[in-house]
Order: sequence, then C-alpha cells, then structure tokens
Amino acid sequence: MNILGIDPGSRITGFGLISVNKLNFTYINSGCIRTKGELNERVVTIFLGIKEILENNLIDIVVIERAFMRPDRPNPDAAIKLGTARGAIISAVGIQEIPIIDYSPNQIKKTVVGQGHASKDQVSFMVQHLLKLNKAPQADAADALAGAICHAYHSL
Repeated sequence: MNILGIDPGSRITGFGLISVNKLNFTYINSGCIRTKGELNERVVTIFLGIKEILENNLIDIVVIERAFMRPDRPNPDAAIKLGTARGAIISAVGIQEIPIIDYSPNQIKKTVVGQGHASKDQVSFMVQHLLKLNKAPQADAADALAGAICHAYHSL
C-alpha cells in the first residue's frame, strides 16, 4: 500500500510518500510545497502541487494532519488560512478519487514517537529511524511522513 502523508500549511505544505508491506516501510519521496503571494495564490500553488504529486505517483490513500488550534492561544486568522490550505488539498485529492483520512497532530505524534506532545525534533528522529534514512527530512516533510507512518500502524 502506498500512503501519501500531507502536513498542510498556507506557506509550506509538507508531503511524504511511503510504501508499506505489513509493517515494513519503504521511503519513496518527500518534500515541501513552498508558496508565495496572497492567500489565493498560495491556495492555487498548493492545489497544483498536490495534484502533480498525485498524478505522478501510485497512491492508495492520503493522510492529512487535522487542523488544530491551541485553546490557550487562539488565532482565528491562522485557523482560516490553515483551513483554506486543507481545502485545496482535499479538493486535489477528491478529484483523483483517492481515499483521504485525517489524524490529529497528537495522534500522529503518539503513534510515531510514543507521546502526544513530542517535539518536532523527536518526530523527525523517529521518522528518520523508522524509514532508515541517512539524514532527517525537512521538518514539514517529516511531519507528513509521520502521518503516513501513523496510518500504516492504524490500518494493519
């Protein structure tokens, strides 16, 4: 099964593609879609970037990190931008008719690291270890790969 993980962001959207056979993980690809300009331009860039990834790879399921807003520091503007980025991603996946599932950041961290409030460094370290990578992926790509790994653990 090929799983594409996506860490949505309005400025940087991370992606990571793995192949899973039982609990044997094979790294395929990862990276970041970097955007510029006004929100509308960024949304189009995200949509087209995800669409291109989907068209150029065999993908069985897409995992997207669920939006999260800290209750102690609510930021409605950031939540709207993140929701808009998620909408672009969901639309790109939807037109390809690929199943999509989401997990909360805490679910992903707990599954991959063992604790729901793990740091980005801890997530990156475990992703590098589990996928047997020579070096840590970019932070947003590592988060996306962690989402894919999370789904692999929950689906098998």
